[in-house]
Amino acid sequence: MAAVRNIYEQQTFNRRMSVIFVILFLIVLVLIGFAIDSLVLGLPSNDVPLPLVSIVMLTLGTGMAIWSLRSGWIAVLKSTGALPANPKDPLQKQLLNVVEEMKIAAGLPMPKVYVIPDYDFNALATGRDPQHCAIAVTDSLLQTVDRDELQGVVAHEMSHIKNYDIRLMTILASFVGGVILIGDFLTRSLKVAVATSERRHHSGWTVTADQYSSSTSNWVALAPLFFVTWLIGVVLAPLILKIMATAVSRSREYLADAAGAELSRNPEALARALKKIGTDRIPTFSMTQAAAHLCIVDPTGSGFNDREGFIAELFGTHPPLLKRIKRLDAMAYRVRPTGLQASPMPHS
Repeated sequence: MAAVRNIYEQQTFNRRMSVIFVILFLIVLVLIGFAIDSLVLGLPSNDVPLPLVSIVMLTLGTGMAIWSLRSGWIAVLKSTGALPANPKDPLQKQLLNVVEEMKIAAGLPMPKVYVIPDYDFNALATGRDPQHCAIAVTDSLLQTVDRDELQGVVAHEMSHIKNYDIRLMTILASFVGGVILIGDFLTRSLKVAVATSERRHHSGWTVTADQYSSSTSNWVALAPLFFVTWLIGVVLAPLILKIMATAVSRSREYLADAAGAELSRNPEALARALKKIGTDRIPTFSMTQAAAHLCIVDPTGSGFNDREGFIAELFGTHPPLLKRIKRLDAMAYRVRPTGLQASPMPHS
């Protein structure tokens, strides 16, 4: 069973895990570079005494880590099409007021507030620390929930900010997106290499039998190496990072629900909001897969996160919504805290 941490211990834990994930990310990139250097290019060698690709990957990974810490959260917001909340709009003005209330309750600076144009009901928090962060909700959610329910949603996101969950989850979102781009580059490079070889073979270039035999043998020898490199960069690295991101998200959502209920003093309101959000199975099209674990509920609308078992625990970005609602109802004394079974409502 996971250790119970107070707010300060959780902040320290999340900071430490952020550093660990950055180091693991750099190790994965360097290993990919080393595989290319040693297996494909034969580096280091007498002519080139340095593992060039490894150095390039380490430099690239370090730059990506620095960027994700400083600006990754801004990129996440831009990718969703989020717009700053407009105080002239009544619903968005209410959102700004609720965020102001919850930041006072949490003892935090005022985060930036955004609205995401989307048909789905969802919300997220992102940033690197309480001084550099943002809360965003979809405009459809604003139109659906009442003020108390909105307060519960905002309190949930504010707890992510207070616990430094945002730094850890934003770094992972940036890394997942970055590794996907690297994998796409490797795939394109492999396609270009194959296409170039085929063009040379069919273009009528004059080659000797020895040259053709040498080229063919090189491709036979290097094809498995290219495949292994592609497998690591395109399949394994994104999968590992995705599992890490989902594991962090699932464990943090329960705690954010509880901490949010403590901030708002109204767990029933957050439970009602989650029930409304759960009735909508439209995917949040503005959310990418890399940022799915940042949202208050699964943005894919697939219902996969409602399942239980090993596979759901491994790949699901969020815990089952029904379990979250039952826990919140228990906090509001609407169900028996032990069995989590619905109790009959008293008659007036």
